[in-house]
Amino acid sequence: MDLRTFHPPRRRLLALVGTLLAGTAQAQTAPARCPPLLQHSVNRLQDDKPQPLCQYAGKVLLVVNTASYCGFTPQYEGLEALHAKYAARGLVVMGFPSNDFAQESGTREQIADLCFNTYGVKFPMFAKTVVVGPQAHPLFASLAQATGKPPAWNFHKYLVDRQGKPVAAFASNVKPTDAALVAAVEKALAAR
Repeated sequence: MDLRTFHPPRRRLLALVGTLLAGTAQAQTAPARCPPLLQHSVNRLQDDKPQPLCQYAGKVLLVVNTASYCGFTPQYEGLEALHAKYAARGLVVMGFPSNDFAQESGTREQIADLCFNTYGVKFPMFAKTVVVGPQAHPLFASLAQATGKPPAWNFHKYLVDRQGKPVAAFASNVKPTDAALVAAVEKALAAR
C-alpha cells in the first residue's frame, strides 16, 4: 500500500503504530537501565578481568564482604545455597573478599581455591576489595551511606532491590539461612 494515497489521519495512525512496534521490540531487547549504585567495574576473582557491575542491573543483589580466615567463612555454603535456590528468580549473591579486618591475607589464587574448590561457590566473586574507610570501593561507600551501616566485620550483607536501591543490611552473625534475611530476599524478588 502507498501511504500517500491514505487519508492524513490514517497515515499518522500507521506511523504511530510503526513507532510503537519498533519501540516494543527495542524495549524487549534493551538491557535494564543501570542504576548509579552499579555504575562501577570490579575485577573478577578467578582471572582479575574487569567486570562492569551494570551487568547485574534489574537483579536483586546480596552484596557480601568475605574473608578466608574468619569464623564466619563457613557462611560461603549458605550463601551458595541461597544463590542456587533463588538465582532463577533473579537473585545474585556477590562476594567481595576484603582484608580490612586482617583475615584475608591470601593471594587471588588462594582465595579463589578456597571459594571455588573448598566451598563450591558458583556466585560471582570479585578481587580483594577495600570495604570500609576513606579508601572503600565506591560500591561499599554507597551501600554504607544508604543504610547507615558500614561493614563492622567480614560477611556483612547488603540486600539491593531490582532498582539498585539498598533495602536492608545484615550483620556478620546473621546467617544466609536466617528467616529474616530469607524473607527480605523473597520480598525483594517478588517486587517488580
